[in-house]
Amino acid sequence: MRLDSNDFELFGLPQQFQQDRAQIDALWRRLQAEVHPDRFASEGAAAQRVAMQWSVRVNEAYGRLKEPLARAAYLCELSGAPIAADNNTAMPPSFLLEQMALREALDEATTEQAVLDLEAQVSAARASRMRSLARLLDEDKDAPAAAQEVRALMFIERLAGDLQQRLDQLQP
Repeated sequence: MRLDSNDFELFGLPQQFQQDRAQIDALWRRLQAEVHPDRFASEGAAAQRVAMQWSVRVNEAYGRLKEPLARAAYLCELSGAPIAADNNTAMPPSFLLEQMALREALDEATTEQAVLDLEAQVSAARASRMRSLARLLDEDKDAPAAAQEVRALMFIERLAGDLQQRLDQLQP
């Protein structure tokens, strides 16, 4: 293992979007068992500091690999198409109009069923975009287009979170 390996190399996984979450979890547990600082307690402070660096590195990689959206963003970055969500918010007008309509519908939703209906719509949009993302990254190798999908999914994830908050407010 090398600290400068990318996350996929560190975990011994193919550099692709489609991954088996159970395999990622198992690899993380194995790597953590190898590098956990407690294993190096008898070897002194220097060995424990190195082990801590490794443990942090493994945890950071795990955080990116286990979450599909984070994994997609990382793949885009590795392919030279960083997401840059802070300064690249340009989206197709049709997508923005759709998001505005969904936000307005959420603002007007006063019943649990209305919010659940919106949640189903958002969930379907999320699933469709995830399939598109997998195709763009793994088949087409089109990182710039995949980066656009990641940015769209970030909007959708925020909306899904807001829908959940509204559901929590409506439920006794």
